[in-house]
Amino acid sequence: MALYDIAAGLKPLDLGQTLGRLDAMQANRLQAEAAQGQLADRRALNAAMAQHGPALFGSDPAARRSVAVRIDRACREQGFFYVVGHGVEAQLVERLERLARQFFALDETSKLRWRMELGGRAWRGYFPLGGELTSNRPDWKEGLYLGSELDAEHPEVRAGTPLHGANLFPEVPGLRETLLEYLDATTRVGHRLMEGIALGLGLEADYFAARYTGDPLILFRLFNYPSQPVPEGLDVQWGVGEHTDYGLLTLLHQDAIGGLQVRTPQGWLEAPPIPGSFVCNLGDMLERMTGGLYRSTPHRVARNTSGRDRLSFPLFFDPNFHARVQPIEGLPEVPEQDDSARRWDQANVHAFHGEYGDYLLNKVAKVFPQLRRDLL
Repeated sequence: MALYDIAAGLKPLDLGQTLGRLDAMQANRLQAEAAQGQLADRRALNAAMAQHGPALFGSDPAARRSVAVRIDRACREQGFFYVVGHGVEAQLVERLERLARQFFALDETSKLRWRMELGGRAWRGYFPLGGELTSNRPDWKEGLYLGSELDAEHPEVRAGTPLHGANLFPEVPGLRETLLEYLDATTRVGHRLMEGIALGLGLEADYFAARYTGDPLILFRLFNYPSQPVPEGLDVQWGVGEHTDYGLLTLLHQDAIGGLQVRTPQGWLEAPPIPGSFVCNLGDMLERMTGGLYRSTPHRVARNTSGRDRLSFPLFFDPNFHARVQPIEGLPEVPEQDDSARRWDQANVHAFHGEYGDYLLNKVAKVFPQLRRDLL
């Protein structure tokens, strides 16, 4: 069974369709293929998810309600959904893939010229295979940490706020410009989706922007999952072990290889690549805000054995570093809010009090314990 048959009613959410509709015949075909546990034919998916109108949340109130209802359903049922028609140009994504592959194809000595230790408190730069931990075990991936580009005069940089600062851009021609363009485009999608989430909850469209994301914390990663054996003696089981994301919303581009898996009440399900889409999932802070009405769903990435390297680009759309995340008033109460016994980290996100930055640093410190000791 593929994820899109449970996450959004078999219909990937098209931000280019104000009414969020798919052609009935195409939708039925998706449903039949998903029910059989098959990845739909690429051409059929491309046709089914073609853009058919103006941008999300135009002037039509009925259109806004329709899209918001679909977002709300996906957030309540699974916390994962696909988004198409998002306005991020395919040529931009393809260019970033090509340039990322050029960077990861460099030898390790060259890539370590941009190692994370040189990024300082901004926590930016490259880490090698096995350099990131999940649940105290190394993940079989390498990556480049990035975020909003802030110069030395930015108030947060002057204050020494962790996770704020300049990026370490590898010297691959065109990569810096492409990364900044991609960050800008996907951040705009994040703002639009948070408007949809607000409307789905019965709130004003600017609810999150007014309280948490007027100046969001944007963190971005280029990940490469090599298709190569794990050295003997290294305790590696997954590309990324089971985890949840920390903030509000993640927008993930994954290449054609796949490997993302989502934990549901029915068991672990594949979230296969769908051309032109982002996979979106909710983070811990949105679960806390909604009192568990929306869930931060555990997920993992299988170790890549495809014979080709796999790329994924997650953008984390998070509350402002200094925001104090509070429950949203007036939402339906959820029994058994504390699900720590079932969580991968045995944490109760509803018990957290403080600034979002405190929560985030505590989590990230477990991923890079050496950086925690050196920098914080």
